[in-house]
Amino acid sequence: MVSGSTEDSGQVLLVGSSGGHLAQLLALEPWYRDRRRAWVTFDTPDARSLLAGEDVVWAHHPTTRNVKNLVRNAFLALKVIRRRQVDAVVTTGAGVALPFVVAARMRKIPTVYIEVYDRIDSATLTARLCRPFLSAMLVQWDEQRRMYPEATVVGNLL
Repeated sequence: MVSGSTEDSGQVLLVGSSGGHLAQLLALEPWYRDRRRAWVTFDTPDARSLLAGEDVVWAHHPTTRNVKNLVRNAFLALKVIRRRQVDAVVTTGAGVALPFVVAARMRKIPTVYIEVYDRIDSATLTARLCRPFLSAMLVQWDEQRRMYPEATVVGNLL
């Protein structure tokens, strides 16, 4: 259990592919430090190292153009959202995000997408797919609001 939280409170589910997506979620540490949380990412050496001691759900990868893993992650998302007391889903993408955003939205759980910092001129495919299911869209650059006029600019995470 995370310090400062209670067993009765729900948790934040932090969802992101390993690598840069995970690094941007980890940059939110001042925000999630005192919250109950669980992570959803890929079982890679960097993710194992960075999330040592954390509550982690390992998603199926690769996700790019892999319908089998999309379906497997959809079932995983439904199971995780149903069995855990999730108060919110926060994601930076990529492919693993969509099933968890949709599953959360189906249960009326708030969903927040943070667009990655390196996509300034075009929207990511995952953000475009997740958008109809989001409670909030956050971006890291003012320029990203051209693609997401409803978004809130939060500044660079890294």
